[in-house]
Amino acid sequence: MTARIVLPIARKLGEPMDVRILIQHPMDTGFMHDVSGAAIEKNVIHSLTLEFNGEELLNAELGTGTAANPFMQFQVRVKESGEFLLKWVDDKGQMGVERAKCIFT
Repeated sequence: MTARIVLPIARKLGEPMDVRILIQHPMDTGFMHDVSGAAIEKNVIHSLTLEFNGEELLNAELGTGTAANPFMQFQVRVKESGEFLLKWVDDKGQMGVERAKCIFT
C-alpha cells in the first residue's frame, strides 16, 4: 500500500493550512464477488492516525463505508517546522507508514 501526504507549497508559520492524504487501498467491503462468484474477503483500513512531531492530530476509525483509495483533507495549524507521520492498519494486519516534512523558512 502506498500513500501520499500533500502539503501546500505556499504556507506561513502559525496559519491554517490544508493537509491532504491519499492512501491506495482497495477497501474491500466483503460484499463483492470475484469473476468466479467467490466472495472477496473484507479488508478495510480500520485504524488511521496522523501525527506532527510526535503529537497526535488525527485518530480515525474507518469502516466499510469508506471508498477505495481513501482521500481526506483537513486543516491544521503548526507552530514549528517538523514532520507529519501517517500510520494505518487494515483488517489483514498490514500496516502502512508515510512521512512528509513541513519546513518553514
